[in-house]
Amino acid sequence: MAMPRNRRTTTTSLRDSDTTRLPDSDKIEGAGSWDALEWTKIDPVVSRPVPHGLSDFLYEAEEVLAEGYGVLANTDEAGTLFVTNFRLLFLSEGSRDIIKLGTIPLATIERFNKIVIKQQSGPRQSDKTPTRRLLQVIGKDMRIIIFAFRPRTKQRRAVFEALLRCARPSRLWDLYAFSSGPSRFSNISPRVRLVNEYLRLLGVESRHSSLSTIEDGSFTSSNNWWRISDVNATYDMCPTYPFSLLLPKSIRDEDVLQACKFRARGRLPVISWCDGRTGAVLARSSQPLVGLMMNMRSNADENLVGALCTELPGGKRGRRKLYIADARPRKNALANGAMGGGSESSANYFQSEIVFFGIDNIHAMRESLVRLRDYLDTHGTKSSDGMSSFLRHGGWTWGGGNLSSMSASVSTLGDSGWLIHIQNVLAGSAWIAARVAIESASVLVHCSDGWDRTSQLVALASLLLDPYYRTIKGFQALVEKDWLAFGHPFSDRAGMASLMGSGLELPRQSSSTNFPSSPMRQTPGTFPSQSPMSNQTQTSNHYSPIFLQWVDCVSQLLRMYPFAFEFSSAYLVDFLDCTLSCRFGNFLCNSEKEREQYGVSDACGCLWMYLDDMRAKVGSSHVHYNLFYDPSKHEGPLLPPAAALAPTLWPQFHLRWSCPSEAQTGEVEAQCRSLVEKISELQRVMDKHTPSSFCYYSL
Repeated sequence: MAMPRNRRTTTTSLRDSDTTRLPDSDKIEGAGSWDALEWTKIDPVVSRPVPHGLSDFLYEAEEVLAEGYGVLANTDEAGTLFVTNFRLLFLSEGSRDIIKLGTIPLATIERFNKIVIKQQSGPRQSDKTPTRRLLQVIGKDMRIIIFAFRPRTKQRRAVFEALLRCARPSRLWDLYAFSSGPSRFSNISPRVRLVNEYLRLLGVESRHSSLSTIEDGSFTSSNNWWRISDVNATYDMCPTYPFSLLLPKSIRDEDVLQACKFRARGRLPVISWCDGRTGAVLARSSQPLVGLMMNMRSNADENLVGALCTELPGGKRGRRKLYIADARPRKNALANGAMGGGSESSANYFQSEIVFFGIDNIHAMRESLVRLRDYLDTHGTKSSDGMSSFLRHGGWTWGGGNLSSMSASVSTLGDSGWLIHIQNVLAGSAWIAARVAIESASVLVHCSDGWDRTSQLVALASLLLDPYYRTIKGFQALVEKDWLAFGHPFSDRAGMASLMGSGLELPRQSSSTNFPSSPMRQTPGTFPSQSPMSNQTQTSNHYSPIFLQWVDCVSQLLRMYPFAFEFSSAYLVDFLDCTLSCRFGNFLCNSEKEREQYGVSDACGCLWMYLDDMRAKVGSSHVHYNLFYDPSKHEGPLLPPAAALAPTLWPQFHLRWSCPSEAQTGEVEAQCRSLVEKISELQRVMDKHTPSSFCYYSL
């Protein structure tokens, strides 16, 4: 996320007068292990006066709650660490600037820990062992930060207790997004944008929705095949579906109400994307409730699914084929039968074929990302123990700058499993897009609940099929439709507070048992002060980086098709940072119903408006725009062959903290952007002198 512009000052140090810069003898010299958390009764949050010189760096309505002087161990840089109602902010003592590595939004923090390192005493030294007071902060954005504090100053405790109070508020209203308000980034009703996207898909773009048409219920429309229905306008049929649905025109609302009873959580089959030329559709749902014996049926559900298979275009005889794509491994789908779920039988659905993609669940994805983060911290040039990989391995083994996006491929990162998961999602989406584009078939996609793997596959397949979604405006429409409107539980997956005030505890230990989440490694001359606190694990079972994984998949497509996307990798990074930070209201709560019911759109700022404002200040040369974008090269669907689906690390996101040099924009793109800026400057100079030159030559 972009930092506010700062104005350099010549003020005195922001730290307390009784603290001094750590001498060399007090710097971090090694690794230790987890120390037990000190649970104390925490007083209510009280804002503090803003220290002189800090106000230039704060956002609107951002308040300082605590501060402590220390060292950012990753870079061995001294400064002041501030806890605000929005973020941890580390201000360098030397440069007087914000250090990005040490500055992280509170909502982006996955967990934090107090650590004590005890140095091994020599034979003639006192029995009293010197210690190091550390604070470890692990982010959802792939960074692991270590702050060191001077012993017996209680500054670490002040920062730690402020984090306990603020990092995971028990109520949604305590998030910074509500304190800052909409400001100048006010949000137009997302429901209006959803209906307008439906109208585009129906081919009736001449008609536009508005807030008044939404309120009076006159937003319904149709074409020869499909219609916009208001059957879920009050969210009574399905609380996690949007208020308006795209359905087959031949199916009545009465039949829809019957069909929803046969699907988990009432998430019946509905249309997410349709091809106006061929009539093929991309539909989504949750698993059918076929029961333990897999023999339960529903005429309403079968008729609804059958209506997705309209007659083939161009005078061809017969109806199109239907593929039912189950995102889960087959054994997992069958196991769900014990709880009433399961998968369809092709014998019950007209001209259908069932396909299983074998994509793992949210728990596997969470543990995979933890392993990847620890791996990158170990082998990157900047590490959380303040020691580069190059030095740690004796100055000659692999690491210290060789961790590149190309060398770190599926084979080298196989233990983490992350790139294998990415490859599975990409392959499934490409398969779906090919069936729709090549065979004019309709595809129904589901997993268990239909809001995690289903959203990944449907949104990615839509991106491949429709060039509009590869523009900045279209990408927004895609995210709002398939992720926000269709109820991906963003609050649960981010581990944030619920609407009812029953907050989630901040996880303090990874759910992974194979790879320790602590980046602190044993080195000669040190020993742990205490064993890892495995008995204090409080990880949210619903937290998982599903949306982050999908954006990673989009970055892989951008790498494979550099001319097909209007937006750049830098845009995806800024967009993902905004969603993780919870600075705006768009991605709060678990469903459209919750956001509407509690007026989140009106109370908070809009992420899309913020990103638009960033680009408007710079124009077409902004880093969010892809310099190589040429829509004429890819006017139709993108159908990557299976051999091309070989994902690599996303350097701008995965490597920006552990290996910053690898995360920089590619050399060719940087040179092109520099040339574009020079040409623009020359054009402005020419335009400035054109009138006088014209008069001179006309004489």
